[in-house]
Amino acid sequence: MHLNVKVLELSGILDGIRGNQLRREVSDILADGADILLLDMKEVKFIDSSGLGALVSAMQMARTSNAKLFVCSISDQVRMLFELTKMDRIFQSFADQDEFNRQVLAIQ
Repeated sequence: MHLNVKVLELSGILDGIRGNQLRREVSDILADGADILLLDMKEVKFIDSSGLGALVSAMQMARTSNAKLFVCSISDQVRMLFELTKMDRIFQSFADQDEFNRQVLAIQ
């Protein structure tokens, strides 16, 4: 079985404006039939409450589409925010795309 895996690389500040853009991009990717979506957050410097909402919305869209959503390459600041808001329990995260490939794609 061949899985349709998409990687979306985010950057800068994930706020209300960028969050709406993220929702649209995730919606389009899922509509195109992605089975797995990886959000690479290597270049994300800061996330506000609107950005967190957009990430939760993206996860809900993925679940509705029977797809899986993962995150990778989160900074220490974003990791701390995920832990404080318990988002680390919702999102499975990986150190980087290589770790994601080894742990998720290798077992498919």
